[in-house]
Amino acid sequence: MDRFRAGAIAAAMLAALAPHVASSQAPGAPESAAQPALDRRAAQLVDLFGGRIAYAAYFDPHFRTAVPEAQFHAFVAGLIAQYGQPVAVDKVTRAGDRSGTILLRFERGVATVLLDVGVAADERVTGLRVTGVTVTNDSFDKVATEIARLPGQTGFLVAELDGAAVRPLASANADRQFATGSTFKLYILDELAAQVAAGKRHWSDVVPLSHFSFSSAATANWPANTPVTLQTLANWMISVSDNGAADTLIHLLGREAVEARMKSAGHSDPPRNIPLLTTVEAFALKGNNFNDLRPIFIKGDDAAQRKLIEDNRARLTLANVDGVSFTAGPRFIDSLEWFASPNDIARLMVDLRARRSKTLLAAMAINNGVGPVAAADWTYLGYKGGSENGVLSMSLLGQRESDGKWFVVTASWNNPDANVDAGPLIGLVTRLLALAAHGRNAAPASGTPPAAPRP
Repeated sequence: MDRFRAGAIAAAMLAALAPHVASSQAPGAPESAAQPALDRRAAQLVDLFGGRIAYAAYFDPHFRTAVPEAQFHAFVAGLIAQYGQPVAVDKVTRAGDRSGTILLRFERGVATVLLDVGVAADERVTGLRVTGVTVTNDSFDKVATEIARLPGQTGFLVAELDGAAVRPLASANADRQFATGSTFKLYILDELAAQVAAGKRHWSDVVPLSHFSFSSAATANWPANTPVTLQTLANWMISVSDNGAADTLIHLLGREAVEARMKSAGHSDPPRNIPLLTTVEAFALKGNNFNDLRPIFIKGDDAAQRKLIEDNRARLTLANVDGVSFTAGPRFIDSLEWFASPNDIARLMVDLRARRSKTLLAAMAINNGVGPVAAADWTYLGYKGGSENGVLSMSLLGQRESDGKWFVVTASWNNPDANVDAGPLIGLVTRLLALAAHGRNAAPASGTPPAAPRP
């Protein structure tokens, strides 16, 4: 049911794309003119990163060709999610006539920015690179306090995974069951990988795209029975949270098999998710078209719910999903959902890692959820998020670059009374990830430089 694309939070960024301007300055250009240009462009960084200066007005055409505007804005969004809004330029240190190092202060850190100003009459910037961020006294306690202030119910867990052991570093409400939206698709991935490991299936098996659902980013409007591989379905289901791919896999693997996998992976309250609804069944039952069946389903025991789903199989389809029902706010997120506690997610991550499946891990890493700035300290970073009205969940599995240790960072936010804004939780989870990356209750003295762009 995922309509939230956390992978769009950030993008790779930013390198100087022209030669050092000190060596390319036009002969005879007076230094007095060059110094004000650097100072002026440096002073504009707060407004540039705050979205108050047009991209094309600040960067020259060569930079804009190599780093598209959307890529730049996505990168800036990632910085702001992790470090807050830009506040001021603290210092400008010149390295040449038109090049310098600027300390740009954000609400929760200070970024080091290398800046090159061009020699053309408009003196637009030819190179910009963020080489690191000094974080201001962050801690798990500070993040926990901010998470607790979100309206509704929240919970999170940061833990080291040592074999089958889960060793918490920080948590709140880690045993509470939360609606998690599409995070449940990790149980489908786990069962698929288990069937592959048992030789029952192969990632390269070609199967028909047999079931369609609401809000399917990859499979919307595809012809029925289009042949696709199991690996393709898994990649779609995890990276863009495609609901049609998820429902196709549930029917192929078997609903009961996925339920059994959920139990064996250590879910603490399996009855909350039995019978395991497909995404189209959940969407349909939540909508006004099923006001007659919904109360019967909610009140029924597992057997009665299974019978209702089977008896109404022809009705519980995409054609009968009432999309208008989802425009007003949260819909039955306490009863028609997929539930897990932060500790359940941690045990699921243990199970997924224990598969030792490169294909499984690769599917989770296509969209790491936080972008390259936050991911720079991790050798591996896999992600699955989930969202719908009133529901937001983010879960990451990472191998720390400094020592090879594995960690889980997971957080959920439910509010049955109002929609939730993704921005605050993205920033908070990104901060938890940064704290976990450096193995202490404070963020690093200096952040790792972001990756260079790919022109």
